[in-house]
Amino acid sequence: MEKQDPVCRSCIDCGVVNCSAQKYQYPEFCLTTSLEEGELEEALSLYDEDRNREIMLTAAQVEFEGYCKLTRVEEIMDFARRMGFHKIGIATCVGLIRESRALARILRVHGFEVFGVACKAGAVDKTAVGIDPACHAVGKNMCNPIFQAKRLNREGTELNIVVGLCVGHDSLFYRYSDALVTTLVAKDRVTGHNPAAVLYQLDSYYKRLLIPSDPA
Repeated sequence: MEKQDPVCRSCIDCGVVNCSAQKYQYPEFCLTTSLEEGELEEALSLYDEDRNREIMLTAAQVEFEGYCKLTRVEEIMDFARRMGFHKIGIATCVGLIRESRALARILRVHGFEVFGVACKAGAVDKTAVGIDPACHAVGKNMCNPIFQAKRLNREGTELNIVVGLCVGHDSLFYRYSDALVTTLVAKDRVTGHNPAAVLYQLDSYYKRLLIPSDPA
């Protein structure tokens, strides 16, 4: 009996990327060649809804004109200007408040109105939402991403920038933000907030990540 491959193969298993190169053979599991009927058409039709087309075209123009020339901070400002956004929100970790102050300084110099909300705003004890008291070991007060989103919603921000929110907290912020959200800093305390460093060092310093976890 033929042994079945336990891995459900997708784009992350592709070494060809012919969807971009257009000069190689598509692999058998390619998502481009194994579309469900109407699947791609449905996705494309959504670019005509709300502001999706404007956002997509603007993002493409920012990429084209700033390719390998503009920093991400500059790209965010360029995108905001092209979209006609003036009021920018910053959802920051308190551990990166200095970085967020620097970001606000840059944005204000370039004419944007800026309002920031730190993750500990409200100063609520972690146990108030059922977090294990043992978690006080890394700080008494909870991060409050839903409050951050709601407060920025009340301020009427037009674009929100995430600066170092924790894993999961960032997910809740994205979920409750009325404004579009872009991320400037992804938190990784171990790598100095450069999480891609782990991927670049997977065959050396971070080999341990290739050791399966004990399911128990």
